[in-house]
Amino acid sequence: MIRPAARVAVVTALALTALTACGRSDDTGGGATDAATLSEGAASGELTVWAMGAEGEALPDFVQEFTDANPDVDIEVVPIPWDAARDKFQTAIAAGTTPDVAMMGTTWMAEFGDAFAPVPDAIDTSGIFEGSLGTAELDGTAIGVPWYVDTRVLYYRTDLAEQAGWTEAPATQEDLKQMAADMQAKAGADYGIRLQSAGNDSFQGSLWAPWSNGASLMNDDQTEWTLDSPEMVEAYEYYASFFSDGVANASADRSAGAQEAEFVAGTTPMLIDGPFMMGQLATLGGEGFEDKYATARIPAGDSSTSFAGGSNLVVFQDSDNADAAWKLVDWLTQPDVQVKWYDVTGDLPSQQSAWDDPSLADDQKLAVFGEQLEDTQAPPVNTAWVQVGAAADSVLERMTVSGEAPEEALAELQQQATSIGVG
Repeated sequence: MIRPAARVAVVTALALTALTACGRSDDTGGGATDAATLSEGAASGELTVWAMGAEGEALPDFVQEFTDANPDVDIEVVPIPWDAARDKFQTAIAAGTTPDVAMMGTTWMAEFGDAFAPVPDAIDTSGIFEGSLGTAELDGTAIGVPWYVDTRVLYYRTDLAEQAGWTEAPATQEDLKQMAADMQAKAGADYGIRLQSAGNDSFQGSLWAPWSNGASLMNDDQTEWTLDSPEMVEAYEYYASFFSDGVANASADRSAGAQEAEFVAGTTPMLIDGPFMMGQLATLGGEGFEDKYATARIPAGDSSTSFAGGSNLVVFQDSDNADAAWKLVDWLTQPDVQVKWYDVTGDLPSQQSAWDDPSLADDQKLAVFGEQLEDTQAPPVNTAWVQVGAAADSVLERMTVSGEAPEEALAELQQQATSIGVG
């Protein structure tokens, strides 16, 4: 395990070298003429950083390494509760009182994107997972740098799978359906798998199905929605069949902790979720439970594509110290620093090379997330997605709970999205 004091000088030197010698990869877009030009040497001056949740609590101590190596910089980290963050950003942008640097949820990038400074060409993002880079671009310009990443994989009870006749994870979508059915018929599960059927962001939680079937939410130039394409319809016919066949529960308890409890009890021994689930299962399942389940990549259709989420780091256009702000962002996104940040918070690194560290590579369950991150997509970064996504949540419920034909439901969703526009 890499510990915080081990490589401060080396990492900082590498960060400053990257700022003066490395260029951002061409495919990240970016308005080079509008981006900051960074100075050589150490960071200096005052910086204000806003960060949410556990990250906001951990960051003040963590950045001490950066300030030790850059003694002329003074960093104030302001922790913000997630439930207050959106309003706080709105107010600060309107009043011109934004911080220099902020942690920004990927789904907020479009809403607040006009306030963010373009990423300088000196910031090298070529080693970051491609799917995550897309969450930090707006209209072809990079306006943030992925800090930590998130994706969804399959969790399944290996002990019950063995009872059902399965010794390996399902490789294809057909395998997934069959394994879920076998969990019911042969392993005594009430339902074979838990899948999203209703509620906030439920459609987003189902996107692995169409993305793995070759579908896209928009056309290539992001000017039109494509929510009723043949690939989308086929994917949701498959997805809805889990519910119509009784393999998934359309009326599942959606309260906090319910899916974890069902998974531990074995009543629903498969689910698709993020890395945070491992900690929750360890707490609920107790000693030895980790030996009763495994993780696996999303079973493949045309591909094995999952959701890309996480949080980005942004610098606001109104920053009075953009030079130091970008140097801090660059340092926080260095691979070695990201491994240390994972050690502190459990946040998954956005830099692919960080996953070679034994602390991640040697954990078989966790390593699956690194493999899955090589094939991810994210919802469109535009201001219309919040409305379109909410409409899609309702449509998903109609397909899974009410049994409406996907072809009809998605045609209506396409009409709604077209009326909303593309932001």
